[in-house]
Amino acid sequence: MSDDSRDHADVQSIARELEALSDYVTTLEDRVEALEAECDRKDDRIDDLEADIDDLEQQLTECESRTSQTERAAKAALRKAAANKDRVRELQSRELEKGAHLRTDTIDPHEIEVTGDHLEKFTTDDGDTYYRVPDSSDPIDRTDDVALAHGDLLPIQQLARMDADMRRSTANSLPTRLAARLWQARADPTRGDDPWTDGCKSVAEYVTASDLKHWIRRQEDGISETYAKKLVSRTIDAVLELSKHRLAVRKRTQRKNGLEYTERRLVLPTDAEIPGETRASSAGPETDSSTEAIATGSGTASGDS
Repeated sequence: MSDDSRDHADVQSIARELEALSDYVTTLEDRVEALEAECDRKDDRIDDLEADIDDLEQQLTECESRTSQTERAAKAALRKAAANKDRVRELQSRELEKGAHLRTDTIDPHEIEVTGDHLEKFTTDDGDTYYRVPDSSDPIDRTDDVALAHGDLLPIQQLARMDADMRRSTANSLPTRLAARLWQARADPTRGDDPWTDGCKSVAEYVTASDLKHWIRRQEDGISETYAKKLVSRTIDAVLELSKHRLAVRKRTQRKNGLEYTERRLVLPTDAEIPGETRASSAGPETDSSTEAIATGSGTASGDS
């Protein structure tokens, strides 16, 4: 083979190698472009994830803040519930020691502190079950009254049975407290200063507006006559509301010194349905012979009495 032929063959070989190298370089360039595009997509995805992380961190901070607020509110609610439970327990203990009969489903005898540390469980003829202090008298110390649970009484009866401190913490309004004391003066003859007057026919008892005004001034020191007149109307309204309108207001025409005038009367009708007070011939429910002594506080039941 001549020198020219060999040179031509070498040139062709080199041309083929260069072409192959060019194809390889093109392939590499395409691959680099694809990788760069993929990296760009990953960078975008990372940016999106970082933005999501920022949002999630902000939401987490807000959730932690709300959780803290909820925990504080829950703790406050628990403290309030515990305080209310203590007040209810104290009220129930006082009512039991006053002779109240409380339904068994409204009281935990093991959390009640009463004199003697025992309660008696009994069932009435109608099937209702109650707790009471053994050998206790009826709730409002009237010989013809029926012993009822505190919740069965009218609101005015419940207030009337409280002591002054508890009544003041329960009722913020002076007319409400006066209404309770007015009812207490009627229901408990040992209280003294009773402005009520026995009625006749359809009226069991009544108190006139003028007598009520004088009574209020005796009850509250420093009350002017003008303010006492205002308190008369407000006290009467409170009595009507707290008695669930078992009482009524009636006007009666009177004559004095030759002059005729009309005066209001707060009236308790003879047919008024007052829990625990029997005005008709019907007798209250009798208890059966089955009673059970229950230890209060941390004690246990001591068996049938």
